[in-house]
Amino acid sequence: MRKNQIDVIIPTYRPDERVVLLVRRLLKQSRRPDHIYLVNTVSESFPKELTEFPDEVIVTHIRPEQFDHGGTRHEAAMRSKAEFLLYMTQDAVPVGEDLIETLYRCFEDEKVGAAYARQLPAPDCHLIERYTRSFNYPPESCVKSAEDLPKMGIKTYFCSDVCAMYRRPIYESLGGFEEKMIFNEDMVMAAKIIQSGYKVAYAAEAKVIHSHNYSCMQQFKRNFDLAVSQTDFPQIFEEVKSENEGIRLVKETARYLIRIKKPWLIFSLVTKSGFKFLGYRLGKQYKKLPGQVIRRCTMNRRYWENNS
Repeated sequence: MRKNQIDVIIPTYRPDERVVLLVRRLLKQSRRPDHIYLVNTVSESFPKELTEFPDEVIVTHIRPEQFDHGGTRHEAAMRSKAEFLLYMTQDAVPVGEDLIETLYRCFEDEKVGAAYARQLPAPDCHLIERYTRSFNYPPESCVKSAEDLPKMGIKTYFCSDVCAMYRRPIYESLGGFEEKMIFNEDMVMAAKIIQSGYKVAYAAEAKVIHSHNYSCMQQFKRNFDLAVSQTDFPQIFEEVKSENEGIRLVKETARYLIRIKKPWLIFSLVTKSGFKFLGYRLGKQYKKLPGQVIRRCTMNRRYWENNS
C-alpha cells in the first residue's frame, strides 16, 4: 500500500465527451490523483481522447457480462496500491479544483472510513428532482456514526459512489465491495463501516454536478433494484427501514411546491412516488416473482442473466 496516495476508479459504459471532461477536471485538481483507472465495459464507442491522456490514466476493457456494481469496482481497487480510493461515475462533473482535496481532509479523523461529496443538479434538472438533490445533499457537512442511527435511521448509512472516497485499510478489513451486487454497493459498504465502529463523512464543500430526469418507469425499476439489494442484506437493512425516509421526502417536497406556489406539480410528485413505492415493494418480494417478471421490473437485466 502506498501511503497518502489517491487513485480514482471510474466504471464507464458508452463513454462520451462528459468522461473526457471528467478526466480533464480531475487532472487539474489541487490534489491531483496519482492514477485514474477507467474500467470500460466494451461497447461500440470509446472516445479517442481517452487513450491520449498521460500514463497515470489507465484504461481497462471488460466484457459486458463481466460487469458487476460491486465486483467490478472491487477488482479495480485490487489493481490499485493507493491508500485512498475515490470512486466516481462517468456522469459526475467536479465543481472547482478542490474536490479531491476536500474529501481527503475528511480522513484527518482516523475513524473516518468513507467520505462522499455533495451532488448538485444539472441545469436541465426538473424542479422536483432539483429539490430531491437538496434533500439528500444539504449544504451542511456531517460525520455519521452508529450513535446517529436512532435519530437519522437509514440516512446514517447513506453514501454514494457517484463521488465517494474510501480509506483502503478499513475497506479491505471489511472485505471490500460485495462481488455480486445489482446496485447499492456504496450503501452496503457504508453500513459495514458504521456497524464496525467507524464513521462516514458527508463533505458538502466537495461538489459534483450529477442528476437524472427519470421517467416514472425508470423510477420504478431503480427502486425495484434498490429493494433487491436491501433484501439481499437483511443483517443491514431489516432494522432501519427506507419507507419512513421516502414518506418524509414526499411530504417535504409537497410543502416546498406549495411554498413556491406550484401546487399543480404535486400530481406529478404523487404519481412518480407511487411508481417508486410500487417498484420498491415488488423488489422486496423478488424471491417470490417469476424470472420473466423480474426482468421486466429491473434496470439491470444482465445481472439476472449472470446470476440466475
